Amino acid sequence: MRWMLENVPEVQAARERGTLRFGTIDTWLLYKLTGSYVTDVTNASRTMLMDIKNFRWSNECLEFFGIKESELPEIRSSAEVYGSINEGRLAGIPIAGCLGDQQAAMVGQSCFEAGEAKNTYGTGCFMLFNTGSEPIFSKNGLLTTVGYKLGPNAEPKYALEGSIAVAGSAIQWLRDKIGLIFSASEIGFLSDSVEDNGGVYFVTAFSGLFAPYWRDDARGCIVGLTQYATRGHIARATLESVCYQTRAILDAMRKDSGTELRRLRVDGGMTNSEQAMQIQADILGIEVVRPEMRETTALGAALAAGLAVGVWESEAELRQVAQSNVSAFWSRISEEKRNNMLEGWEKAVKRSLDWA
Repeated sequence: MRWMLENVPEVQAARERGTLRFGTIDTWLLYKLTGSYVTDVTNASRTMLMDIKNFRWSNECLEFFGIKESELPEIRSSAEVYGSINEGRLAGIPIAGCLGDQQAAMVGQSCFEAGEAKNTYGTGCFMLFNTGSEPIFSKNGLLTTVGYKLGPNAEPKYALEGSIAVAGSAIQWLRDKIGLIFSASEIGFLSDSVEDNGGVYFVTAFSGLFAPYWRDDARGCIVGLTQYATRGHIARATLESVCYQTRAILDAMRKDSGTELRRLRVDGGMTNSEQAMQIQADILGIEVVRPEMRETTALGAALAAGLAVGVWESEAELRQVAQSNVSAFWSRISEEKRNNMLEGWEKAVKRSLDWA
């Protein structure tokens, strides 16, 4: 925004006319559909201009960046009527749910209590851990964010967030760049062709390592190769890489929150792999729960809207909708084997550092 104010004549002219407006994509969509210039607390928190304690635009940040509050949308809750569609076949239909991508998935996974967490396995990975009504500021490489606020008078919930740069994109790399597999679904069968990783570890740090390592000098590496290693070992090491990084984020969340997580709710494309989810349960040593409805981001927005207009009356009802027909995965390995695997992973991570 500051750069545009300094370098884009059209933006400068709009400010002079008093018509300049900034906003994230949700604000633009709501404005186009309803005419309302608003956003919700989760999207506003991503601008880094909102005070996450009082849910208002921070005067300190606005002054620093040279932004006027009148140029920013009104901050609202995640579940209320923002306006009605103003034209077309859907004219008059209210829009009543608005959340950021990962926060919507958190609602879609019914992570409503402190200590509940979800992980979305897409191109990258995004884990959110509900910390309750008070924010916890991480000392272990995690981000503090707004989880959701389901109604104007509802109590806000906060979360710790950790992200993995490369998850499903590592499978794409095996398919498109290396030719190790012909389709994404093949990786599960390949990984099942071996009993374990055979000492092979794949640190998928193509663009550095994100939480909780935060090492932009890391680069991808496959270590532990011997003549014994096969395509199956590399396929398994690829799935394990995502699961190890998830474990590292979860350990950081435990340290910051002081809470032992007993269950991880999962969604996203990689969760279609039974093998990946079993590996995840083995590495975490806790229950991994996968819903039948995998599009939890869309579900979360729909649940928020339904709550706002009275389709559902409580979070308990939302939980019943979200958690129907789930599959559970439990660890099948010993604690000793798990610790040995984690030790090997940490050695592999060290080998990936100091390359850039």
